[in-house]
Amino acid sequence: MPEGHSIHRLARQFTSVFAEQALAVSSPQGRFAAGAAQLDGHVLTGAQAHGKQLFLEFDNELFLRIHLGLYGAFDFGGDETFRGASSIGAPRRVGEQEAPDDAGAGTYTGPPPPRGAVRVRLVSPHGWADLRGPTACEVITDAERRAVLARLGPDPLQQAGDGAEDFVQRLTSRGSPVAALLMNQEVLAGVGNVYRAEVLFRQRISPWATGRALQPDQARALWDDVVSVMADGVAEGRIVTTLPEHRSVRTEPVPASEAHYVYKRQGLPCRICGTEIALTEMAARKLYWCPSCQAG
Repeated sequence: MPEGHSIHRLARQFTSVFAEQALAVSSPQGRFAAGAAQLDGHVLTGAQAHGKQLFLEFDNELFLRIHLGLYGAFDFGGDETFRGASSIGAPRRVGEQEAPDDAGAGTYTGPPPPRGAVRVRLVSPHGWADLRGPTACEVITDAERRAVLARLGPDPLQQAGDGAEDFVQRLTSRGSPVAALLMNQEVLAGVGNVYRAEVLFRQRISPWATGRALQPDQARALWDDVVSVMADGVAEGRIVTTLPEHRSVRTEPVPASEAHYVYKRQGLPCRICGTEIALTEMAARKLYWCPSCQAG
């Protein structure tokens, strides 16, 4: 499932490519035809991300709420003014790909014919976006948007507010394992399986330590580390959590095999202590950790 950094990159790309433009909105697949009709021809006034939720705001005071889920992804394209990723979404399908150097070359005649089950197509005079396979895709009011946000924990990528203090209170007041709490969107919005495994390792915290067992300074350090690595993810378009001194090669870009400390490294030696990285399950999700560095 795309984690919060990808949704913030989506919001940034929509702002860059489509903001302040009237969009033709359609549902080639047909499943979103009624919703598309509510937005068709209206101006996109903004795009915001909170955790794994994307909100596209239109000038008729309606929002398109999107949650990509496990399989959702956007494809993009356009004329010579289009600059950005050609796809952002579920790693299991397309991950993220930057537009090729010759993107927009030649005469732009509009978007290509829909390919596959396109839930929503948004088209401006200069670009297009196709959405496939989202978990949620609906037109909502501002009151409904605020109700969604009220159910979520703080987003590490939001600059305003008291997110750190809010997170510390939510985490340390609960008796569940911290590895489960970091994936609970009511505690922390935007963190998924990769970030939770990597940050717990970086902070040397046992996945089974309860939220209540953590000291406030430990919880604050977790927050600060999540903010740091997720901000890097927004900047780079991928998750890289290892420090240069812990990689066996120093080439750039960082190879996928060197990008993580524990995630999908089960059976391999820990980059710090050499212990075999373990794989188990928690709340029906795979959990990667080092039994020595994270012994608790």
